[in-house]
Amino acid sequence: MLELRDVSKRYDNRAAVQNLNFTVKPGEVTGYLGPNGSGKSTTVKMLAGLLLPSTGDILWKGKSIARNVVAFKAQIGYVPEEAHLYGYLSGLEYLEFVGRLRRMPERTLQRRIESLLDIFLLGQAKHALLSSYSKGMRQKILITAALLHDPELLVFDEPLSGLDVTSALVFRHLLRLLALEGKAILYSSHVLEAVEQTCSSVVILSKGNVVAHDSVARLKELMSMPSLEHVFTRLAVPDDPRLTAASIVAAMAQG
Repeated sequence: MLELRDVSKRYDNRAAVQNLNFTVKPGEVTGYLGPNGSGKSTTVKMLAGLLLPSTGDILWKGKSIARNVVAFKAQIGYVPEEAHLYGYLSGLEYLEFVGRLRRMPERTLQRRIESLLDIFLLGQAKHALLSSYSKGMRQKILITAALLHDPELLVFDEPLSGLDVTSALVFRHLLRLLALEGKAILYSSHVLEAVEQTCSSVVILSKGNVVAHDSVARLKELMSMPSLEHVFTRLAVPDDPRLTAASIVAAMAQG
């Protein structure tokens, strides 16, 4: 289990997140939601071991990840929000590079690469440079790299970015199957519909603070709301989106 205990992160005198307390359990997909600037990306980077908390602790299987961040990183699969890839490598070369850094047995690595590239319809492009890949193709490479070593913990930050409708549907089913295998999964996304259909529970962040942590069904019941979108809007969106949209249209019509 991944657990945050009173985790805060400060940049100079500004708190990006404050006193975060929640868990990501094996066998579950935990959705992580928040408006831009709420501290969501900062949290994800801390959970991936890329940032350390200013205060508080992050535990994996009851042990602080700060004791050995390198060992912790070896156990997770991480898809970042931005696809920063080595454009001068081919898709195959990049995945081989990632697998060898993780010290995967060569035969296992090659078999998994070939299988996953074919499944993601990238087999014919495996020798092409990543700089020539479309955004969706690069996203599939990131997802493949995160899955190669069969990690127990998966952290996905906007994983649907650039994916076509079919690939996005495949990914949603993939998350459910990975959870059934006992993986602990954090799924950070702006696509509320996908989160509602996929996640066992959700954490909603607003202005650096957790304002809700429960199952989607329980949150809808407690707040008498028909959908996760309505719950999220009530808890984390300060301005009525309809009024904001109307203001934009009015501004466009000004002489």
